[in-house]
Amino acid sequence: MITKLNALYSLTPGAEWAWGGIDYPYARLNWLDSKQTKPTEAEIDAEVKRLQGIYDNKKYQRDRAAEYPSVVDQLDDIYHNGIDAWKATIKKTKDKYPKP
Repeated sequence: MITKLNALYSLTPGAEWAWGGIDYPYARLNWLDSKQTKPTEAEIDAEVKRLQGIYDNKKYQRDRAAEYPSVVDQLDDIYHNGIDAWKATIKKTKDKYPKP
């Protein structure tokens, strides 16, 4: 889940600020940075939505990574069964979790 903190880091990399945490109201955001402008609450909310969309669109990558055999097992598969057998193994996971 993308939080307002993630959005703030994305909008103002390296900025100096203090905020109590994820559930703190915008009014509690203490802006300490003199080089970057404090984003509005609407800008932060919009960035949360944008980042969440990116995260959601990459679910297939997380699902694939969890299901692929380890690199050691993949190399062993290539050594014993060849590249084509390895490709077939990987293709099963890619087909199960296609790119959107």
